[in-house]
Amino acid sequence: MAKLKQFLPHLLVLAGFIILSLFYFNPVLQGKEIYQSDIIQYIGMAKEQNDFREETGEEPYWTDAAFGGMPTYQLGAYYPHNYVKSLDTALRFLPRPADYLFLYFIGFYILLLCMKVDYKLAFLGSIAFGFSTYLIIILGVGHNAKAHAIAYMPMVLAGIIAIFRNRNIWSFLLLTVAMALEIQANHFQMTYYLLLLVIVLGIAYLVDAYRKKLLPKYFKALGIMVVAVILAIAANATNLMATSQYTQFSTRGESQLSIEPDGSPKTNSGLSFDYITEYSYGILESFNLMVPRFMGGGSSENIGKDSNLYKALRQMGASAAQAEGFTEGAPTYWGDQPFVGAPAYIGATVIFLFVFALFLIRGRLKWWIVGGSILALVLSWGRNFELVTQFFIEFVPVYDKFRAVSSIQVILELCLPLMAMIGLYKLFLDEVKREEKLNALKWSAIITGGLLIVFLIIRSAIIDSGVNDAMYSKQFGPEFMNALEEDRKAIFTADVIRSLIFVLISAGLIWGYLKEKLNKNLVIGGFVIIMLIDLIGVDRRYVNEEDFVQAREMEQPFQKLEADAAILEDPAHFKVFDVSGSPFNTGRTSYYHNALGGYHAAKPGRIQELYDFYISNNNMKILSMLNVKYFIIPTENGTQAQQNPNAFGNAWFVEDLKWVENQDQEILSLEDTDLESTAIINNKFRDKVNDEFNYDAEAKIELVSYQPNELNYKFSSGSDQFVVFSENYYQPGWQAYIDGKPVSHVQVNYVLRGMNVPAGEHDVVFKFEPQVVKTGSTIALISSILIGLVLVGGIGYEYKKRN
Repeated sequence: MAKLKQFLPHLLVLAGFIILSLFYFNPVLQGKEIYQSDIIQYIGMAKEQNDFREETGEEPYWTDAAFGGMPTYQLGAYYPHNYVKSLDTALRFLPRPADYLFLYFIGFYILLLCMKVDYKLAFLGSIAFGFSTYLIIILGVGHNAKAHAIAYMPMVLAGIIAIFRNRNIWSFLLLTVAMALEIQANHFQMTYYLLLLVIVLGIAYLVDAYRKKLLPKYFKALGIMVVAVILAIAANATNLMATSQYTQFSTRGESQLSIEPDGSPKTNSGLSFDYITEYSYGILESFNLMVPRFMGGGSSENIGKDSNLYKALRQMGASAAQAEGFTEGAPTYWGDQPFVGAPAYIGATVIFLFVFALFLIRGRLKWWIVGGSILALVLSWGRNFELVTQFFIEFVPVYDKFRAVSSIQVILELCLPLMAMIGLYKLFLDEVKREEKLNALKWSAIITGGLLIVFLIIRSAIIDSGVNDAMYSKQFGPEFMNALEEDRKAIFTADVIRSLIFVLISAGLIWGYLKEKLNKNLVIGGFVIIMLIDLIGVDRRYVNEEDFVQAREMEQPFQKLEADAAILEDPAHFKVFDVSGSPFNTGRTSYYHNALGGYHAAKPGRIQELYDFYISNNNMKILSMLNVKYFIIPTENGTQAQQNPNAFGNAWFVEDLKWVENQDQEILSLEDTDLESTAIINNKFRDKVNDEFNYDAEAKIELVSYQPNELNYKFSSGSDQFVVFSENYYQPGWQAYIDGKPVSHVQVNYVLRGMNVPAGEHDVVFKFEPQVVKTGSTIALISSILIGLVLVGGIGYEYKKRN
């Protein structure tokens, strides 16, 4: 009974988290699903592998439906012995996306409990973290993997702090499991940012241990953490190893090209500075953290029929419907990012409490939180603080593999509410002097409230032109721009005043407590209410019931077009290229066909290079070589299918081999080579190719059966032949067989497969048999067993200790 009473508060908190998650995303209770643009694209890309899994019960690990063929490692592949995924699935028992919001709450709650914070304050802090606007908006657009990784960040920190404090078996298990879940979330950019924060935390603890002469305890704790992280990595070995392997072949890997498509020298082997920093937060724009529409909000804001812009458009001759339609997505944002879905608003209340905490907290806790926050803020500025950004790109390992540097502000989303809750914890401690608390209140109110008042006074100096204002001015004229500027001033003023009100209420709650007019529970209850009003009020502007659709719209998000229906009547195996839109930025074609294009952040590197050099210019010879049999082209009435009669087919024989020295020669030779009669091969494959063969015009090869992970051909020839196959070359996994015996095949024509086939009649088979999956699964199984043994040992130890 005593145990139940002890856990009852936490059970009530969990129930509260469930209620809040379902309340915010209440349409899920009606069977609706949120319309997530990125998930729509993923559904298109993953359809072939999902259909194959459902039909056969097997995992293909390869799909021909995207970019002409690629591994499914980053498309939701299922791996044997992935018990971490099973645990994660159990934790995400609520309908999506309420499940991710619930994870936000749980992770932060565990972190605060590990920092010995009262469960009531932990509940408050979880609300502040979970309803942070950026964390909600990424759920709205479908950045599920990012949300997934962010949700487990606090739990990882909880494990680290618990080990520093206790160094017991439960702290070890917490870090092991949390880190395993973090890695399993499969968003390495977010995990990398967490690592940067952990390094700052580790430095703060190291300095503190040195000062207190506790270095042996520090390094003992560090050793325990290393073991925990190794086990967590091992439990995710399959995904990590497969991803690492594929990365070398993807656009995130290092290209061997030294030239650009225009012939100029290639100056950057990785992601370019401009690409990495395309989404850089403006220095002034950072005040969005405190005032939601400090820079006008998102790139598209609904400012309504009462706006100056609506009136101006009506006076300019627009109909009521036209004016209303325009103001529903008005360009109020005046920052310099190319697109902003919503401001990264953390909350005026949270910012106030963060500043309040700065005056009460001392020591290592303060410095790692503040240090991590400053690092994240500066790095989020990207090109706007080029000195630091360029240093990290050039000298900090792996940093140059990630783009959208503004997303590192997720560290701020974590650190600021954490600091705020520790500040409130200090407020309620008797050992902290009342005068010190009053001083903290005075200065936090002066700093935050005063800053907001200054914003109101100098608003005209703050509000500037947006990146597209010149276009709008040229298109609509000065009357339009004057009205837009007035609306920008209006929403800026409204949100500054809004934030000022929340700051004053927050200060009033603390003042009431210090004057003994309010007790602790009333203060915490008051903060719960104003944080919910503050954060949910802003979140609802960007993610609300209107974003939900009937489940069937998500189950089949792409409607079959007339062009699709016509192509699907052809039972042969071929590729389809959609030129009606952005072929390398959509998953729609992959939903119905084996597409040459697709939608992915890490495309196959050589296919992307082939696109940049040739495909983007509609080079028909290259498209025919890739067996593009149909094009989807735009028409006045939609789209239609157009057949390519010159497609080379699934496989063909060549008369000659053209040997080249490097990757530059490989890709350039495609332009002036007859690819139907000649295969281009890099010299590094000479020992695997016999160039003594006799071309036979009567020879035949036919694809007789196709599965994503297995292709069967019938071959017949009176002499030895060299065959080119219109399938993407990916050596770590694809194995060729002739009559059941393994044989070598090589990369030809920059992206395809080629091999010698002896005279006679043969069965030629390609099977995708990635050894990395087998090896990784074995490691994952061993790690899972070890974690299980530690858990059983811990339970046994506790039982023995209590008896």
